[in-house]
Parts: sequence; structure tokens; C-alpha cells
Amino acid sequence: MAVAVEDSRLILEGEVNSATVAALLDDVLAHVREGAEAVDFGAVTDLDSSAVALALACVREAKALDRSLRFINLPPKFVNLARLYNVSELFADAA
Repeated sequence: MAVAVEDSRLILEGEVNSATVAALLDDVLAHVREGAEAVDFGAVTDLDSSAVALALACVREAKALDRSLRFINLPPKFVNLARLYNVSELFADAA
């Protein structure tokens, strides 16, 4: 698992699951505070519901800063989990 930044896009790489999300959280939220405009899941190789929790934490952080945040390249598994937890509307604009 890793986090890379390209322009204003935060790129998540590798596994985003219960074993990795705690290590990612502070770094990811710091990038949101620093102005990341998008979170890209395109390089995520595996995820579980912890990925949805991470994304929700990002949404809360961005809203607290009165910023918008987009999510791109969401895998079908993420979309299905977001629907299951009734939060898919928060990611409706995901490309």
C-alpha cells in the first residue's frame, strides 16, 4: 500500500483494507488538507469496507475545509460496498 501525489490527485496504490487503512489514514487526510482535489483508486489492487470508511473520512475532512473532493477510478467492489452502506450518493460523480 502506498500513496502518491500527482498534481492535485491523490493516488492510492495496492491494498486498501482493514490491514492497511490505519497506516494510510493520516497520510491521506494530510493530502486532503494540503489541497488534493481528487482521490484516485485506479491502482488499488484489493479493498474491503475499510476503503469506503477511508473515503468517507476524506469527504468529512474536505467538507470541514469547505472544499470539494472527487473520487476517480472507483472499482466495482467499492461501488457495491458504497451501495450496501447507503452512501453511494457521496460518490455519484466518480469517474
